[in-house]
Amino acid sequence: MSVPYDDWAQEAPAATKHLLARTTATASCLGEDQLASLVAALDSAENPVLILGPEVDAESANDDAVRLADALNAPVWIAPSPSRCPFPTRHRSFRGVLPAAVQGITDSLDGHDLILVAGAPVFRYHQFVPGEYLPDGARLIHLTSDPGEAARAPMGEALVGGVRDTLSRLAGGVTPNRCPPLAALPDFPAARTSSERVHPEELFELLRGAAPDAAVYVKESTSTTGAFWSQADLAHQGSYFFPAAGGLGFGLPAAVGAQLAHPDRQVIGLIGDGSANYGITALWTAAQYDIPVIIVILKNETYGALRWFSKVLDVGETPGMDVPGIDFTSIATGYGVASTAVRTGHGFVHAFNNALASGRPALIEVETQLTEP
Repeated sequence: MSVPYDDWAQEAPAATKHLLARTTATASCLGEDQLASLVAALDSAENPVLILGPEVDAESANDDAVRLADALNAPVWIAPSPSRCPFPTRHRSFRGVLPAAVQGITDSLDGHDLILVAGAPVFRYHQFVPGEYLPDGARLIHLTSDPGEAARAPMGEALVGGVRDTLSRLAGGVTPNRCPPLAALPDFPAARTSSERVHPEELFELLRGAAPDAAVYVKESTSTTGAFWSQADLAHQGSYFFPAAGGLGFGLPAAVGAQLAHPDRQVIGLIGDGSANYGITALWTAAQYDIPVIIVILKNETYGALRWFSKVLDVGETPGMDVPGIDFTSIATGYGVASTAVRTGHGFVHAFNNALASGRPALIEVETQLTEP
């Protein structure tokens, strides 16, 4: 944005008063015939599955998605590379996050005859694993409020309309309990540990136990994605934010901004040490305005996701992957943020509880084991 240098000094003209009364509203929704057709498709399916994306959470439609899943007794996946969490992760329908690969998605959805994708692209493919786009005999229906996503999808029938409105109407329109109920989810898998550093699974398990119930997680640590979802207990709307486009530097300033937007909830930034360098000045903002965000730096001293990709692509040793020797506690202290460094699970819990009790911005540097996404 470019602003002429004297604009801020000028009085606004009288006509700008109309801006104060201006409102906008969207009216896009499915017609009755379209909704009836979609209800009929779900009612006639023998093994439907729901795939939910960030639009569900953005439109505050998580509860509507739960109502629909309960009515259908259908399993629920989160669409690949999610930037938000649209469904409670301990609900009996929850099956996890789909892999961002063509064949991986097809394998995960094998056996389903109707795939309803709501509020997500169809699909984000990040890792090149070619294959069939859909399981044999499967029909895909795509519900989105984004005409661009409807146009980009390589398969399926697209319906462009309000995601929340449609999910709510579907939940009340389908025949309930037509399919047998799903079993309750098993307990969390045992977190892996490390003798030298904190394993990310252990870190997220400990954080799950120590964090407030309605905590908001802003995450930019790509190499620990699988570890996070294996231990996540996200039950509330707007509990998770991740960079949708994969660009570095989102996480730390986004965590500060999220804490400003959620003064009644604790925001926890889970930031990789490689990512943190691209937005480290957000610590200054947190300190200057006393924003009580807690930043957890997962320090494995390398770009873990890129290392994983170099193995996937079989390119051998690649220069420039490592980021050793960064003292984030000194950097944070210099910006005015209280900080501490730990290398054990016990040390992390102690530091986190202290940060939580302080009610002030804090940074915890945790030496973590290198893992793959």
